[in-house]
Amino acid sequence: MGVEIERKFLLNKSEWDKLVKPKPDFYRQGYILSTPHKTIRIRLTNESAFITIKGKSIGLARPEYEYEIPKIDAKELLDNFADTELEKVRFKINFGNHIWEVDQFFGENEGLLLAEIELNSENETFEKPIWIAEEVSDQSKYYNSNLTKYPFKLWKE
Repeated sequence: MGVEIERKFLLNKSEWDKLVKPKPDFYRQGYILSTPHKTIRIRLTNESAFITIKGKSIGLARPEYEYEIPKIDAKELLDNFADTELEKVRFKINFGNHIWEVDQFFGENEGLLLAEIELNSENETFEKPIWIAEEVSDQSKYYNSNLTKYPFKLWKE
């Protein structure tokens, strides 16, 4: 069984804005099922498409199965079966021994920037770039599946 161990962070926007970034990939992703115990996600990018099934999080880890699917199938699944959806671009930044994935959201989540790092264990150490700010790994409102139901624009300061 695959296991995802991921930590999420908000960005220091002024430092992020100074960074020379690679060209991002566009992501359209939707959820066929989204409960606290499991999600079924369809993701369509510029280059590929995936179906991902994730189980309940225990700490920072959760079971994950991900399979590449034809792009046309992903589009049809999103159009016909996804209950909720979001769009974003993702920047992949090499820093230290890891790849940081930084998402810039659109639509109802416009203005939200989130960085993610995938780890091999919950206790793995890693360097944080200067543009990383507060960790939000334990705040479920930052899960992409929850952003489709309760978007960033509805949050109160």
